[in-house]
Amino acid sequence: MFKLMELPFKEDALEPYISAETISYHYGKHHKGYVDKANELIAGTEFQDLTLEEVIEETYNHPDQQTLYNNAGQVYNHNIYWESIGVGGRLNDDVKKKIESDLGGMEALKKELIDKAATFFGSGWVWLAENKDGKLEVLTTKNGDTPLVLGFTPIFNMDVWEHAYYLDYQNRKKDYAEVFVSQLLKL
Repeated sequence: MFKLMELPFKEDALEPYISAETISYHYGKHHKGYVDKANELIAGTEFQDLTLEEVIEETYNHPDQQTLYNNAGQVYNHNIYWESIGVGGRLNDDVKKKIESDLGGMEALKKELIDKAATFFGSGWVWLAENKDGKLEVLTTKNGDTPLVLGFTPIFNMDVWEHAYYLDYQNRKKDYAEVFVSQLLKL
């Protein structure tokens, strides 16, 4: 069974950038809902003793398991999202060096993250992840998809589902992305 991770900060710790109300709904309703649904779907099945990552890998590209895949993916993606927010530690020096060499530096990374978030159509995620060759890339995934199934190792992500920002930013996704990258992301 999966557990709802503990937030690594208090619900009001991100104000004025993200309100406690948004965090309450995002974490307490959306994230918790994905955990509850994933647990409901694995109960009594061959998936109940697998790790979250194993469930995601095992259900990817299996249409009969799409609901479980999406919910498990959303649990995983949200776990990374909360850890991506800059309350606490920052990126280590090795990752910073790779950002310089692979992506042209921190400012280029920030611009690409904001551009990908602002132009993303629908619901999903913007990621910094390491590909199979060890190179960093910025990529997007839709819905509950995660870079894991594409052979990437996630470093951090930005949630671009409306529930992540709508109470605070309404339809101004680019404003949310700019604030997230400049004020909240662990860079």
